[in-house]
Amino acid sequence: MAQQTTGSLPASSPRMRVYKDLPYVFHGHERQKLDLYVPVKSGEPMPLIVWIHGGGWAGGNKEYCPVLSWAGKGCVISSIDYRLSQDAKFPAQIEDCKAAVRWLRIHSEEYNIDPDRVVAWGDSAGGHLASLLGTEDDEGEWDQSAPEVSSRVQAVIDWYGRADLTRVSTDLALADTPSARLLGGCGKEIAELAREASPILHVSDDDPPFLIVHGTKDPVVPLRQSQAFSRALKEAGVDSHLVTIEGAGHGGEEFLSPEQVRVIDEFLEQHLALNPRNGTP
Repeated sequence: MAQQTTGSLPASSPRMRVYKDLPYVFHGHERQKLDLYVPVKSGEPMPLIVWIHGGGWAGGNKEYCPVLSWAGKGCVISSIDYRLSQDAKFPAQIEDCKAAVRWLRIHSEEYNIDPDRVVAWGDSAGGHLASLLGTEDDEGEWDQSAPEVSSRVQAVIDWYGRADLTRVSTDLALADTPSARLLGGCGKEIAELAREASPILHVSDDDPPFLIVHGTKDPVVPLRQSQAFSRALKEAGVDSHLVTIEGAGHGGEEFLSPEQVRVIDEFLEQHLALNPRNGTP
């Protein structure tokens, strides 16, 4: 599991409305719910950050949301839960993420969300799912709910997510790993599913811009995963920026250092027209 990256919660205030445990699938699983943090402000609809937690696809929850400070910069924040690998095998997790984005778009007017400015952001397993949101199109078989509404996102921030899961289909020594538990097995029988679960194999020239951040000392997901992923995106003509944090592991406070926050703000300003200096889009 990733080390928790700290982030400040918005204080209870008339300037912030908080909505907890909103179901994004009608009569769905107990984990198919999301929390919403909506700045109270007049004017134009705001960009949306969809935060996807990590935890090896087997742990974690939406209560851990280190990006809440961006609500003070003019973004609506949604922190989502999704079915874990012990609840359902892949592709249940990406089906849930896409269903959540669709629900948020359907309800965008109610929560003052700009449906054309949505960024998926996640860490570890959440980074993997955010990357799949960015690389998989609207016509895929993973679109289980409201297929008439797009689940595409306009930008992706991937913190040390796994981009390629195919090794689990060739190396039987990986049978007792989070990837194998996600896919329901190890070896050639899950080879096609492992390919489907690998964002690097879904890259195309219409993918949104990516900001990928990875520590050089990550003991869980090798840095080379993000290096290869960013390279594949660039070769396809996608705007991809890889940031490596020297000495950082699999998560940690370094990912929200003042320097990294500046990089994130610049990325959001460039691709979502967010002005983080005055909190207005």
